[in-house]
Amino acid sequence: MGKTLTEIAQELIDTPRKVQLIYAFNGVGKTRLSREFKELVAPKNDDEEHEEEKPIKVLYYNAFTEDLFYWDNDLAGDTNRKLIIHPNSFTDWILKEQGKESNIITHFQHYTNDKLTPSFNEDFNEITFSLERGDDDKIDNIKISKGEESCLIWCVFYSLLEQIVETLNIPEETDRDTNQFNELKYVFIDDPVSSLDENHLIELAVNIAELIKSCQSEVRFIITTHNPLFYNILYNELDLKKKNQEGKECCYLLDKNNDGTYELKGKLGDSNKSFSYHLYLKQVLQEAIDGNKIEKYHFMLLRNLYEKTANFLGYPQWSDLLPDDKKTYYNRIIQFTNHSTLSNEAVRKPTEPEKKTLGVLLKHLVDNNYYIKEE
Repeated sequence: MGKTLTEIAQELIDTPRKVQLIYAFNGVGKTRLSREFKELVAPKNDDEEHEEEKPIKVLYYNAFTEDLFYWDNDLAGDTNRKLIIHPNSFTDWILKEQGKESNIITHFQHYTNDKLTPSFNEDFNEITFSLERGDDDKIDNIKISKGEESCLIWCVFYSLLEQIVETLNIPEETDRDTNQFNELKYVFIDDPVSSLDENHLIELAVNIAELIKSCQSEVRFIITTHNPLFYNILYNELDLKKKNQEGKECCYLLDKNNDGTYELKGKLGDSNKSFSYHLYLKQVLQEAIDGNKIEKYHFMLLRNLYEKTANFLGYPQWSDLLPDDKKTYYNRIIQFTNHSTLSNEAVRKPTEPEKKTLGVLLKHLVDNNYYIKEE
């Protein structure tokens, strides 16, 4: 028998899982589900004057996109285009108090174009964009695409989420630099940045998974997506197959019935049962090596491949599979795969010797018959 989205949202609330991953086709109702979820956890107060004073119990990406940003297109002059940030405690904290605008800019340029630069005004309530054209020439006050806008907003949200996770990882509330997230219970992420290319989408999914795994608080995560690749990466990076097999069902397919009701069906596999995750990891790594397009996240994927292979073959540590000079190779991988949620440093690019190491270690895994041929 079908259910309403409100009933399904309540079902998600009542399920005590650290992560719940939901796959659904476009138009089925993912976004509406996120709104119903938020309304159940934190009903909106009719008294808008006191709305900001309420404790924050849920943070969700869809609302972040819709409610906090809008364009001033300067319809009269058509020259001073800017993205306006509605006054809110979230961006005030991450930008004014934590000073994370440089992190946001770095992430945005990494995912889009390193010549496309967002600039925050002094009050952090307006963002303008410029594009470098070479020869020290640039175009100011440009209007970015919808995909680029979504990417920027995701970068703001992700920087905020990183900071919240690290803050809540401090056990003593009195030791935290803010108390506004002490009652946060849920993070609801609805289809982040679908406009990204495949490699960046993989990287984004890996980063989300690493952040969730670093979260030591009781905050629970609900993630919805229509993208099979994004679903598969999270499914494997968070080891949700194991949790499903232990009877802790946490992966679902949201489906809409002909009568307008909905069903949340448990899924025991990834979004495509013929999808072999380790084969895909090998393919992604090999393509990066062949095209000399190796980034930090490829070291994360390599470590993941080593971990899965070691577990399959019964080795106690994934480092047991490394070549003879194990410590050197281990340290080389670890420096790129340790997750520091609050690093103020820009993520540095791998050097040429480090890129070579990635190729050596992938070849070693394959040449020594460690590599799993089939699941």
